Amino acid sequence: MTHPNGLDDRDYADFAWRRYRTILKWMTLASALVALLAVAILWWSSGPLPWLFAGLTFAGVFATMMMAAALMGLIFLSNGSGHDAAVNDMMAGDLPKADDWEKGPE
Repeated sequence: MTHPNGLDDRDYADFAWRRYRTILKWMTLASALVALLAVAILWWSSGPLPWLFAGLTFAGVFATMMMAAALMGLIFLSNGSGHDAAVNDMMAGDLPKADDWEKGPE
């Protein structure tokens, strides 16, 4: 019987997802602060803003930062759990080597 590794191991998977959620909670706070700062800078530089403009600016900055944090966190989760290394590259033997490109056509 083989021992599962990475996210196939239930205990490690629980730890990894808990760490991912913790990072996202901190990034939620950081994203909200940066979005508020962006709205404050716009308010200061151009005068009072319509509430709709301020709200949509906040939402856009917040959503962009959260999407980046979520995707980057998933990349780190995948790499840290060993799932990236476990991928079987079916085309590894079919691709030309760097030396083949330098030689040119035969």
